[in-house]
Amino acid sequence: MSDQLNWRKSSYSDDEGGDCVEVAMAGALHIRDSKAAPTGPELHISAPAWSAFIAAVQPEA
Repeated sequence: MSDQLNWRKSSYSDDEGGDCVEVAMAGALHIRDSKAAPTGPELHISAPAWSAFIAAVQPEA
């Protein structure tokens, strides 16, 4: 399935090839390290779990 996902490089990754984290959305959030292991393991997080994580780490206004 990994080759069918539309991967996007994190805005925190630089253009020099360092810190390459990529994400894709397809029913869940998929995360991989495209520099160290582009065909290696991926982290899969459900949409509700990701939303809960973001809500928990965002600072209160």
